[in-house]
Amino acid sequence: MDFSLTPQQSQLKESVAQFAEAELNADLQRREKDQIFNRAGWQRCAEMGIQGLPVPARYGGKEADPVATLAALEGLGYGCKDNGLCFSINAHLWGCASPIVAFGTEQQKERFLPGLCAGTRIGALAISERDAGSDAYSLRTTAERRGDQYLLNGHKIFVTNGPIADLVLVFATMDAAKGARAITGFLVEKGATGLKAGPTVEKMGLRTAQMGELELQNCLVPAGNRLGQEGAGLALFNHAMEWERGFILASAVGAMQRQLEQCRRHVKDRRQFGQPIGAFQMVSSKLVDMQMRVETARLLLYKVGWLKSIERRALMEAAMAKLYISEAWVQSCQEAIQLHGGHGYLAGSDAERDLRDAMASRLYSGTSEIQRQIIAQWMGIA
Repeated sequence: MDFSLTPQQSQLKESVAQFAEAELNADLQRREKDQIFNRAGWQRCAEMGIQGLPVPARYGGKEADPVATLAALEGLGYGCKDNGLCFSINAHLWGCASPIVAFGTEQQKERFLPGLCAGTRIGALAISERDAGSDAYSLRTTAERRGDQYLLNGHKIFVTNGPIADLVLVFATMDAAKGARAITGFLVEKGATGLKAGPTVEKMGLRTAQMGELELQNCLVPAGNRLGQEGAGLALFNHAMEWERGFILASAVGAMQRQLEQCRRHVKDRRQFGQPIGAFQMVSSKLVDMQMRVETARLLLYKVGWLKSIERRALMEAAMAKLYISEAWVQSCQEAIQLHGGHGYLAGSDAERDLRDAMASRLYSGTSEIQRQIIAQWMGIA
Protein backbone atom coordinates (compact mmCIF):
# COMPACT_ATOMS: atom_id res chain seq x y z
CA MET A 1 0.00 0.00 0.00
CA ASP A 2 1.75 3.12 -1.27
CA PHE A 3 0.03 6.50 -0.93
CA SER A 4 2.96 8.52 -2.29
CA LEU A 5 2.17 10.71 -5.27
CA THR A 6 3.79 10.14 -8.64
CA PRO A 7 5.82 13.01 -10.09
CA GLN A 8 2.90 13.82 -12.39
CA GLN A 9 0.41 13.87 -9.52
CA SER A 10 2.72 16.04 -7.41
CA GLN A 11 3.14 18.45 -10.32
CA LEU A 12 -0.64 18.63 -10.77
CA LYS A 13 -1.13 19.37 -7.09
CA GLU A 14 1.51 22.10 -7.11
CA SER A 15 0.27 23.71 -10.31
CA VAL A 16 -3.32 23.86 -9.00
CA ALA A 17 -2.12 25.33 -5.68
CA GLN A 18 -0.09 28.02 -7.44
CA PHE A 19 -2.97 28.85 -9.78
CA ALA A 20 -5.46 29.07 -6.89
CA GLU A 21 -3.25 31.29 -4.77
CA ALA A 22 -2.63 33.65 -7.67
CA GLU A 23 -6.14 33.91 -9.09
CA LEU A 24 -8.88 32.94 -6.65
CA ASN A 25 -8.34 35.07 -3.53
CA ALA A 26 -8.80 38.61 -4.80
CA ASP A 27 -11.46 40.67 -2.99
CA LEU A 28 -12.42 37.66 -0.86
CA GLN A 29 -13.39 39.65 2.22
CA ARG A 30 -15.99 41.67 0.30
CA ARG A 31 -17.33 38.66 -1.58
CA GLU A 32 -17.58 36.66 1.63
CA LYS A 33 -19.38 39.44 3.48
CA ASP A 34 -21.90 39.99 0.65
CA GLN A 35 -22.30 36.27 -0.24
CA ILE A 36 -21.05 36.80 -3.80
CA PHE A 37 -20.28 33.72 -5.88
CA ASN A 38 -16.95 33.98 -7.71
CA ARG A 39 -18.22 33.28 -11.22
CA ALA A 40 -14.96 34.40 -12.83
CA GLY A 41 -13.01 32.12 -10.48
CA TRP A 42 -15.37 29.24 -11.30
CA GLN A 43 -14.65 29.71 -14.99
CA ARG A 44 -10.90 29.90 -14.44
CA CYS A 45 -11.06 26.65 -12.45
CA ALA A 46 -12.89 25.04 -15.35
CA GLU A 47 -10.17 26.21 -17.72
CA MET A 48 -7.70 24.45 -15.41
CA GLY A 49 -9.81 21.31 -15.77
CA ILE A 50 -10.90 21.11 -12.14
CA GLN A 51 -14.65 20.71 -12.79
CA GLY A 52 -13.89 17.82 -15.12
CA LEU A 53 -11.22 16.00 -13.11
CA PRO A 54 -12.91 12.55 -12.93
CA VAL A 55 -14.73 12.85 -16.28
CA PRO A 56 -13.51 10.87 -19.31
CA ALA A 57 -11.59 12.92 -21.87
CA ARG A 58 -14.05 12.15 -24.68
CA TYR A 59 -16.65 14.23 -22.80
CA GLY A 60 -14.30 17.13 -22.13
CA GLY A 61 -12.85 15.96 -18.81
CA LYS A 62 -9.33 15.41 -17.53
CA GLU A 63 -9.84 11.67 -16.94
CA ALA A 64 -7.77 11.92 -13.77
CA ASP A 65 -7.46 8.84 -11.61
CA PRO A 66 -8.87 9.05 -8.05
CA VAL A 67 -5.51 9.80 -6.39
CA ALA A 68 -4.68 12.52 -8.92
CA THR A 69 -8.14 13.99 -8.39
CA LEU A 70 -7.55 14.14 -4.64
CA ALA A 71 -4.12 15.71 -5.17
CA ALA A 72 -5.60 18.44 -7.38
CA LEU A 73 -8.41 19.17 -4.92
CA GLU A 74 -5.96 19.29 -2.01
CA GLY A 75 -3.88 21.76 -4.00
CA LEU A 76 -7.01 23.80 -4.66
CA GLY A 77 -7.77 24.01 -0.93
CA TYR A 78 -4.19 24.95 -0.13
CA GLY A 79 -4.06 27.83 -2.58
CA CYS A 80 -7.66 29.04 -2.45
CA LYS A 81 -8.85 30.73 0.74
CA ASP A 82 -12.39 30.89 -0.68
CA ASN A 83 -13.67 27.70 0.96
CA GLY A 84 -17.13 28.44 -0.43
CA LEU A 85 -15.86 28.21 -4.01
CA CYS A 86 -14.07 24.94 -3.22
CA PHE A 87 -17.27 23.61 -1.68
CA SER A 88 -19.32 24.62 -4.73
CA ILE A 89 -16.91 22.81 -7.04
CA ASN A 90 -17.05 19.66 -4.93
CA ALA A 91 -20.86 19.75 -4.83
CA HIS A 92 -20.85 20.07 -8.63
CA LEU A 93 -18.39 17.18 -9.06
CA TRP A 94 -19.77 14.59 -6.67
CA GLY A 95 -23.44 15.53 -6.67
CA CYS A 96 -23.94 15.86 -10.42
CA ALA A 97 -21.03 15.19 -12.79
CA SER A 98 -19.79 11.95 -11.21
CA PRO A 99 -23.25 10.28 -11.06
CA ILE A 100 -23.76 11.06 -14.75
CA VAL A 101 -20.42 9.44 -15.56
CA ALA A 102 -21.40 6.32 -13.60
CA PHE A 103 -25.12 6.00 -14.44
CA GLY A 104 -25.82 8.17 -17.47
CA THR A 105 -26.72 6.95 -20.91
CA GLU A 106 -24.36 7.76 -23.75
CA GLN A 107 -26.79 10.43 -24.89
CA GLN A 108 -26.90 12.00 -21.41
CA LYS A 109 -23.13 11.99 -21.13
CA GLU A 110 -22.67 13.62 -24.52
CA ARG A 111 -25.35 16.19 -23.76
CA PHE A 112 -24.47 17.25 -20.23
CA LEU A 113 -20.86 16.43 -19.38
CA PRO A 114 -19.03 18.77 -21.80
CA GLY A 115 -20.81 21.81 -20.33
CA LEU A 116 -20.26 20.63 -16.77
CA CYS A 117 -16.54 20.26 -17.49
CA ALA A 118 -16.24 23.56 -19.36
CA GLY A 119 -17.84 25.56 -16.55
CA THR A 120 -20.77 26.69 -18.70
CA ARG A 121 -23.11 24.45 -16.70
CA ILE A 122 -23.17 24.42 -12.91
CA GLY A 123 -24.37 21.18 -11.33
CA ALA A 124 -26.19 20.51 -8.08
CA LEU A 125 -27.72 17.68 -6.07
CA ALA A 126 -31.17 17.99 -4.48
CA ILE A 127 -32.15 15.35 -1.95
CA SER A 128 -32.66 16.97 1.49
CA GLU A 129 -36.17 17.97 2.55
CA ARG A 130 -37.69 19.38 5.72
CA ASP A 131 -38.53 15.87 6.98
CA ALA A 132 -35.79 13.99 5.15
CA GLY A 133 -32.34 15.06 6.31
CA SER A 134 -30.26 12.31 7.88
CA ASP A 135 -33.20 10.01 7.07
CA ALA A 136 -32.77 10.75 3.37
CA TYR A 137 -34.95 7.86 2.16
CA SER A 138 -38.04 9.38 3.79
CA LEU A 139 -38.23 12.04 1.08
CA ARG A 140 -41.68 13.14 -0.04
CA THR A 141 -40.92 14.59 -3.46
CA THR A 142 -42.90 12.48 -5.90
CA ALA A 143 -42.41 11.51 -9.54
CA GLU A 144 -45.27 10.29 -11.73
CA ARG A 145 -44.85 8.93 -15.25
CA ARG A 146 -46.91 10.79 -17.85
CA GLY A 147 -46.20 9.31 -21.26
CA ASP A 148 -42.74 10.41 -22.34
CA GLN A 149 -42.40 12.75 -19.35
CA TYR A 150 -42.36 12.69 -15.56
CA LEU A 151 -44.25 15.04 -13.30
CA LEU A 152 -42.27 16.00 -10.19
CA ASN A 153 -43.75 17.62 -7.09
CA GLY A 154 -41.92 18.49 -3.90
CA HIS A 155 -39.70 20.89 -2.02
CA LYS A 156 -35.93 20.56 -1.60
CA ILE A 157 -33.78 22.43 0.92
CA PHE A 158 -30.04 22.97 1.48
CA VAL A 159 -29.30 22.65 -2.23
CA THR A 160 -25.69 23.78 -2.73
CA ASN A 161 -25.45 25.66 -6.04
CA GLY A 162 -29.26 25.57 -6.19
CA PRO A 163 -29.84 29.29 -6.91
CA ILE A 164 -27.30 29.28 -9.77
CA ALA A 165 -27.49 25.69 -11.02
CA ASP A 166 -28.04 24.86 -14.67
CA LEU A 167 -28.55 21.15 -13.98
CA VAL A 168 -29.84 19.54 -10.78
CA LEU A 169 -29.90 15.86 -9.93
CA VAL A 170 -33.22 15.55 -8.08
CA PHE A 171 -34.21 12.49 -6.07
CA ALA A 172 -37.91 11.64 -5.95
CA THR A 173 -40.04 8.63 -5.09
CA MET A 174 -42.23 6.76 -7.53
CA ASP A 175 -44.16 5.11 -4.67
CA ALA A 176 -43.68 6.22 -1.05
CA ALA A 177 -44.97 2.87 0.22
CA LYS A 178 -41.96 1.09 -1.32
CA GLY A 179 -39.41 3.23 0.56
CA ALA A 180 -35.89 3.24 -0.82
CA ARG A 181 -36.82 0.77 -3.58
CA ALA A 182 -38.90 3.46 -5.34
CA ILE A 183 -36.42 6.35 -5.22
CA THR A 184 -35.38 7.57 -8.66
CA GLY A 185 -32.97 10.22 -9.92
CA PHE A 186 -33.86 12.90 -12.47
CA LEU A 187 -31.71 15.47 -14.27
CA VAL A 188 -33.73 18.67 -14.07
CA GLU A 189 -32.54 21.50 -16.27
CA LYS A 190 -32.70 25.19 -15.49
CA GLY A 191 -35.85 26.68 -16.99
CA ALA A 192 -37.85 23.46 -16.73
CA THR A 193 -41.58 24.06 -16.46
CA GLY A 194 -42.58 23.98 -12.79
CA LEU A 195 -39.06 24.42 -11.37
CA LYS A 196 -38.52 27.41 -9.11
CA ALA A 197 -35.19 28.17 -7.44
CA GLY A 198 -35.37 30.17 -4.22
CA PRO A 199 -32.96 32.94 -3.25
CA THR A 200 -29.59 32.30 -1.64
CA VAL A 201 -30.00 31.61 2.07
CA GLU A 202 -27.69 33.36 4.52
CA LYS A 203 -25.27 31.06 6.27
CA MET A 204 -22.76 31.22 9.10
CA GLY A 205 -19.92 30.14 6.82
CA LEU A 206 -19.20 29.06 3.25
CA ARG A 207 -20.93 32.29 2.39
CA THR A 208 -19.67 32.51 -1.20
CA ALA A 209 -21.26 29.14 -1.95
CA GLN A 210 -24.82 29.68 -3.12
CA MET A 211 -27.31 27.52 -1.22
CA GLY A 212 -31.07 27.64 -1.48
CA GLU A 213 -34.36 25.80 -1.84
CA LEU A 214 -35.98 24.30 -4.93
CA GLU A 215 -39.70 24.12 -5.48
CA LEU A 216 -41.05 21.56 -7.94
CA GLN A 217 -44.69 22.19 -8.82
CA ASN A 218 -45.87 19.86 -11.58
CA CYS A 219 -42.33 20.09 -12.90
CA LEU A 220 -42.07 18.44 -16.31
CA VAL A 221 -38.97 16.31 -16.90
CA PRO A 222 -38.43 14.37 -20.14
CA ALA A 223 -38.15 10.61 -19.69
CA GLY A 224 -34.74 10.88 -21.34
CA ASN A 225 -33.56 12.87 -18.29
CA ARG A 226 -34.18 10.07 -15.83
CA LEU A 227 -30.78 8.99 -14.50
CA GLY A 228 -30.66 5.22 -14.19
CA GLN A 229 -33.70 2.98 -13.98
CA GLU A 230 -36.90 3.66 -12.06
CA GLY A 231 -36.35 2.66 -8.44
CA ALA A 232 -32.55 2.58 -8.85
CA GLY A 233 -32.06 5.69 -6.76
CA LEU A 234 -30.58 3.75 -3.84
CA ALA A 235 -27.58 2.66 -5.90
CA LEU A 236 -27.30 6.16 -7.34
CA PHE A 237 -27.42 7.76 -3.90
CA ASN A 238 -24.89 5.33 -2.39
CA HIS A 239 -22.49 5.97 -5.28
CA ALA A 240 -22.79 9.73 -4.90
CA MET A 241 -22.32 9.58 -1.13
CA GLU A 242 -19.33 7.24 -1.27
CA TRP A 243 -17.46 9.54 -3.64
CA GLU A 244 -18.68 12.73 -2.00
CA ARG A 245 -17.80 11.68 1.54
CA GLY A 246 -14.46 10.31 0.44
CA PHE A 247 -13.40 13.26 -1.70
CA ILE A 248 -15.25 16.41 -0.62
CA LEU A 249 -12.79 17.26 2.17
CA ALA A 250 -9.64 16.95 0.08
CA SER A 251 -9.73 20.74 -0.19
CA ALA A 252 -10.05 20.94 3.60
CA VAL A 253 -6.81 18.96 3.99
CA GLY A 254 -5.12 21.54 1.77
CA ALA A 255 -6.65 24.33 3.85
CA MET A 256 -5.40 22.66 7.05
CA GLN A 257 -1.87 22.49 5.61
CA ARG A 258 -2.01 26.18 4.66
CA GLN A 259 -3.37 27.05 8.10
CA LEU A 260 -0.61 25.07 9.81
CA GLU A 261 2.09 26.87 7.86
CA GLN A 262 0.55 30.26 8.67
CA CYS A 263 0.47 29.39 12.36
CA ARG A 264 4.09 28.20 12.30
CA ARG A 265 5.19 31.52 10.83
CA HIS A 266 3.10 33.40 13.37
CA VAL A 267 4.50 31.66 16.46
CA LYS A 268 8.04 32.26 15.21
CA ASP A 269 7.44 35.95 14.50
CA ARG A 270 5.19 36.87 17.43
CA ARG A 271 7.23 37.71 20.53
CA GLN A 272 6.07 37.96 24.11
CA PHE A 273 8.13 38.07 27.32
CA GLY A 274 11.27 38.52 25.23
CA GLN A 275 10.99 35.42 23.05
CA PRO A 276 8.93 33.92 20.20
CA ILE A 277 5.68 32.50 21.54
CA GLY A 278 6.54 29.18 19.85
CA ALA A 279 9.17 28.69 22.54
CA PHE A 280 6.41 28.16 25.09
CA GLN A 281 5.49 24.51 25.45
CA MET A 282 1.73 25.15 25.60
CA VAL A 283 1.98 26.95 22.25
CA SER A 284 4.27 24.46 20.53
CA SER A 285 2.01 21.60 21.64
CA LYS A 286 -0.87 23.13 19.68
CA LEU A 287 1.26 23.16 16.54
CA VAL A 288 2.23 19.53 17.12
CA ASP A 289 -1.43 18.55 17.41
CA MET A 290 -2.25 20.44 14.21
CA GLN A 291 0.59 18.66 12.41
CA MET A 292 -0.69 15.29 13.63
CA ARG A 293 -4.21 16.08 12.40
CA VAL A 294 -3.02 17.06 8.95
CA GLU A 295 -0.90 13.93 8.54
CA THR A 296 -3.65 11.61 9.80
CA ALA A 297 -6.28 13.33 7.67
CA ARG A 298 -4.12 12.95 4.59
CA LEU A 299 -3.60 9.23 5.21
CA LEU A 300 -7.33 8.60 5.59
CA LEU A 301 -8.06 10.70 2.51
CA TYR A 302 -5.59 8.96 0.23
CA LYS A 303 -6.58 5.52 1.43
CA VAL A 304 -10.00 6.20 -0.07
CA GLY A 305 -8.32 7.34 -3.28
CA TRP A 306 -6.16 4.21 -3.36
CA LEU A 307 -9.17 1.93 -2.85
CA LYS A 308 -11.12 3.63 -5.63
CA SER A 309 -8.10 3.50 -7.94
CA ILE A 310 -8.12 -0.30 -7.66
CA GLU A 311 -11.92 -0.29 -8.05
CA ARG A 312 -12.69 -1.34 -4.51
CA ARG A 313 -15.67 -0.21 -2.45
CA ALA A 314 -14.79 2.31 0.24
CA LEU A 315 -18.06 3.05 2.02
CA MET A 316 -16.62 2.65 5.53
CA GLU A 317 -13.33 4.31 4.62
CA ALA A 318 -15.15 7.25 3.05
CA ALA A 319 -17.21 7.68 6.22
CA MET A 320 -14.04 7.52 8.32
CA ALA A 321 -12.34 10.15 6.16
CA LYS A 322 -15.38 12.41 6.28
CA LEU A 323 -15.74 12.05 10.05
CA TYR A 324 -12.10 12.52 10.98
CA ILE A 325 -11.22 15.33 8.59
CA SER A 326 -14.29 17.38 9.44
CA GLU A 327 -13.72 17.08 13.18
CA ALA A 328 -9.97 17.68 12.82
CA TRP A 329 -10.51 20.76 10.66
CA VAL A 330 -12.76 22.35 13.28
CA GLN A 331 -10.29 21.55 16.05
CA SER A 332 -7.36 23.02 14.15
CA CYS A 333 -9.34 26.15 13.30
CA GLN A 334 -10.05 26.65 16.98
CA GLU A 335 -6.35 26.24 17.75
CA ALA A 336 -5.46 28.77 15.03
CA ILE A 337 -7.70 31.38 16.63
CA GLN A 338 -6.19 30.65 20.04
CA LEU A 339 -2.68 31.01 18.66
CA HIS A 340 -3.50 34.36 17.04
CA GLY A 341 -5.29 35.65 20.12
CA GLY A 342 -7.53 38.67 19.67
CA HIS A 343 -6.38 39.16 16.08
CA GLY A 344 -7.63 35.69 15.17
CA TYR A 345 -11.07 36.51 16.55
CA LEU A 346 -11.53 39.59 14.38
CA ALA A 347 -14.10 39.36 11.59
CA GLY A 348 -12.40 38.96 8.25
CA SER A 349 -9.27 37.27 9.55
CA ASP A 350 -8.27 33.99 7.92
CA ALA A 351 -8.61 32.14 11.21
CA GLU A 352 -12.10 33.47 11.93
CA ARG A 353 -13.38 32.76 8.41
CA ASP A 354 -11.87 29.27 8.31
CA LEU A 355 -13.59 28.29 11.56
CA ARG A 356 -16.99 29.41 10.32
CA ASP A 357 -16.44 27.52 7.08
CA ALA A 358 -15.13 24.39 8.81
CA MET A 359 -18.17 24.05 11.09
CA ALA A 360 -20.36 23.09 8.14
CA SER A 361 -18.14 20.12 7.28
CA ARG A 362 -19.53 18.29 10.32
CA LEU A 363 -23.02 18.61 8.81
CA TYR A 364 -23.02 18.30 5.02
CA SER A 365 -22.81 14.92 3.24
CA GLY A 366 -24.08 13.33 6.44
CA THR A 367 -23.45 14.58 9.96
CA SER A 368 -20.62 13.31 12.13
CA GLU A 369 -23.19 11.28 14.03
CA ILE A 370 -24.36 9.61 10.81
CA GLN A 371 -20.76 8.82 9.84
CA ARG A 372 -20.24 7.13 13.20
CA GLN A 373 -23.41 5.11 12.66
CA ILE A 374 -22.21 4.02 9.20
CA ILE A 375 -18.82 2.99 10.56
CA ALA A 376 -20.45 1.08 13.43
CA GLN A 377 -22.65 -0.80 10.94
CA TRP A 378 -19.64 -1.82 8.86
CA MET A 379 -17.97 -2.97 12.08
CA GLY A 380 -20.99 -5.18 12.73
CA ILE A 381 -21.90 -3.56 16.04
CA ALA A 382 -24.97 -1.50 15.07
